[in-house]
Amino acid sequence: MLSDPAEVIIKPFSPGDMDYLLKIQKACKGIAAWRTCDYEQLAGDPRGLLLVAESEGRISQEIVGFSACYRIEADAELWNIAVSPAHRRRGVARALLSEACQRLSGLGVLKLFLEVRESNLPATELYRSFGFEPLARRKQYYQNPREDALLLVLKFPQPGV
Repeated sequence: MLSDPAEVIIKPFSPGDMDYLLKIQKACKGIAAWRTCDYEQLAGDPRGLLLVAESEGRISQEIVGFSACYRIEADAELWNIAVSPAHRRRGVARALLSEACQRLSGLGVLKLFLEVRESNLPATELYRSFGFEPLARRKQYYQNPREDALLLVLKFPQPGV
C-alpha cells in the first residue's frame, strides 16, 4: 500500500501523458498492446474513461500507471490497467481502480466487466478484494503465452435498493 495517499494523484488522461502510457505498456508484459491512436480515440470518446496515476516525486512528477475503461449504457469494461514495475505493490492500481469505479458508478454504470489472465495472481487478488466475482472462463483467450482468461464482474450498489 501507499505509505501516504498523497503519493499519487489520479486524474484524466491528457495528450502530454501519451509517452508515459506507451512506456508503461512496453514495460508491462502480458497486457494488451495498444497503439497511440487507440488511446487517443478512447480519450476522445464520451463513453471512454482513460485515467492516469501521477506520482508526486521529490524531483518531478511522472505518470506511473493508467487505466482504460469503456462504457455502453449501464455496463462498462476495464480494457487495460497497468502500473510501472518500479511502482508496483504501492497501491497505485488500487487507486486507479477505485477512481474508475467511482466515476463509472456516477455515470450510471451498474456492472463493470474485465478479463484477466488466470495466472495473474496479483491482479486477481486485487479484483476480488474489490468484490469482482467470477462469471466465466474464456479458453485460450490470451496469446504469447496461450492462456485462459477469467471473466469477472463487479456489480455496483444501486441507490435506494
